[in-house]
Amino acid sequence: MSHLLVVEDDPQLRSALVRALRDRGHAVATAATGMSGLDAAVTDRPDLIVLDLGLPDVDGAQVLRMLRAVSDVPIIVATARDEEGDMVAVLDDGADDYIVKPFGAAQLDARIKAVLRRLGTAEPEAPLRVGGLVLDTAAREVVLDGAPLDLTPREFDLLVYLARRTGQVVSRRELLAEVWQQPLGGADKTVDVHLSWLRRKLGETAQQPRYLHTVRTVGVKLAAPESDDGSGDGDGSGGGASRRPE
Repeated sequence: MSHLLVVEDDPQLRSALVRALRDRGHAVATAATGMSGLDAAVTDRPDLIVLDLGLPDVDGAQVLRMLRAVSDVPIIVATARDEEGDMVAVLDDGADDYIVKPFGAAQLDARIKAVLRRLGTAEPEAPLRVGGLVLDTAAREVVLDGAPLDLTPREFDLLVYLARRTGQVVSRRELLAEVWQQPLGGADKTVDVHLSWLRRKLGETAQQPRYLHTVRTVGVKLAAPESDDGSGDGDGSGGGASRRPE
């Protein structure tokens, strides 16, 4: 488990980031100002800091320079500033990566893992197991009932996202935002097409699901099959899964 510090003054965004990152297995602390973030970084020694630049007391770029004077903690700058000059400046000042708002939580999580992996501080994620499905996120390999599956990169990312929420109903809107990084929405047809391809490779159909269950007007969930006879709750209404609103 990685211990993160999120330095962000917007309370709604801060709360959303905390929920999303904790859902992905991180321990998360927060700070709403530059100076409190600096104090938390020195005192708590997190594995990585997600740092906003537009802070109310001290500009995040200055906080970055102050941190670099006392610590080599990995830092990802997350900000609405998208000018190339700003990006170059913070990277020159010691940031390990730069992400521009708005962004999906999956994209931020991937960048966090990439930075920690590059610096040799990341703990390898255990394989995800759902029934006969085994997903090795480090090797990007999937095995179904002992046989490897040949998935495209997008199919793999989609399956991993659902596997990390086994039994939960995930809306198409969420999948577009998190897997396709389209926070402002997009065509649901994109998700449906990829789900159809994924079902084919899993050896099932929407009418006879084993792993991928559609919940009408809500979304889709990944769940281990109750039996190996190909039966399933075709509309995904069973299983007591928690539902997320569209």
